[in-house]
Amino acid sequence: MAERRPPVTLSPHALPGPSNTVRETLPNGLTVLIRENPTSPSVVISGYLPAGSEDEPRDKSGLASFTADVMERGTHRRPFSVLYEEIESIGASFGVTGSTHLTLFGAKGLSEHLSLLLDILADVLQHPAFEAQDVEKVREEILITLQEHANDTRHATRLRLRQLAYPPEHPYHWSSLGDLNTVRALSREDLHAFHSTYIAPQGGTLVIVGDIQPRAALEAVRRTFGAWEKTRPPRQTLPPIPNISQQHRDHVTLADKSQISFRLGWIGPSRYHPDYLSCHVANTILGVFGMYGRLGRRLREQHGLAYYVSSHVNSSPYPGLWSVSAGLDPDALQRAKAIILREVQELQDRPVSLQELEDVQAYLVGGLPLALETNEGVASGLIAIERYGLGLDYFQRYSDLIYAVSPQDVQRVSRSWLDSDRYILVTAGPQSPCFTE
Repeated sequence: MAERRPPVTLSPHALPGPSNTVRETLPNGLTVLIRENPTSPSVVISGYLPAGSEDEPRDKSGLASFTADVMERGTHRRPFSVLYEEIESIGASFGVTGSTHLTLFGAKGLSEHLSLLLDILADVLQHPAFEAQDVEKVREEILITLQEHANDTRHATRLRLRQLAYPPEHPYHWSSLGDLNTVRALSREDLHAFHSTYIAPQGGTLVIVGDIQPRAALEAVRRTFGAWEKTRPPRQTLPPIPNISQQHRDHVTLADKSQISFRLGWIGPSRYHPDYLSCHVANTILGVFGMYGRLGRRLREQHGLAYYVSSHVNSSPYPGLWSVSAGLDPDALQRAKAIILREVQELQDRPVSLQELEDVQAYLVGGLPLALETNEGVASGLIAIERYGLGLDYFQRYSDLIYAVSPQDVQRVSRSWLDSDRYILVTAGPQSPCFTE
């Protein structure tokens, strides 16, 4: 039996944690996390509010994202030109983005401008003007993006896989951008109503990382966000997600393409599920580590069948997709699919070797300090642990959690969540006889 190598260890004091991160929930329900980094003269503000496409009616698909995009184009106090002149004059940046579950916001600038950046964000989130010309400008931009996505094979397979995996009543069935018809039909009044109903501090999070004094930064947040008193209606329970009980196949024809995009998927665990980290390790073995894991070694290095190949487990509050994506020549489709399914079966049939597992564990643990070496990385990490309730000591526990995953765990979750007989397969590109066996 191979001797286990010592695990990679991380210095707990160098990582964000309870001893060096201030956390407070304001009376209005907004949670604030602040981490000082005196080695950088900049400051990053990152946050979210629980309002997204999950909250929009299906006949108004894209409303949440459209609303967020227009919010950043000016307020009653700061019209578009005034807002961006103010931002550019201090060399800063900011933005608001809508997603499936959240409205995300953030800003970056010099630490001396923290109070101004917070004031701008509070103004943008609470008092957007929704000027008619801005609504139409953003609508035009979204329609162009949707047209580009419709002609992109990767986007086509991603959306079609979601449509086949989730029922129409579930937000994962839809693109958060909406579609050409719904976006064209949305009105300024629709955007204003969505903002008035759902954009609220309750359940939101705001993170500040940079060369700041935490207590002074917290007081600045209280001044700018503390008086925002608003609640949003409770979210409705989402419909159950049915298991994939058989093989489903579909092809999106884009006749002007020469390459096929391939996406094969299963319903995976939510981020809250106890299996999530074991699935994350298993997925890293399958299609991430090194040059795309086992799939990269087989498809790219040994057989030369794929331009790219990788696998991914979604980190989502509801069961997300565990999928494999690849770029292929049409004639390589059947061989590539067979190799991918054999690699899935191999994970299920044989426990991974200790050496391979430990290599992947060292990669995951060793990558954490790199992910947290910038203010943006720390802010992103703190947002994730707050959103999923992982605890402020999560980074201190991360190494132990990853090294606790055993070969038997990898095999077990591969058997539980992957299936070489029941899956959804979507391709996009030129119509090809190779798609039909």
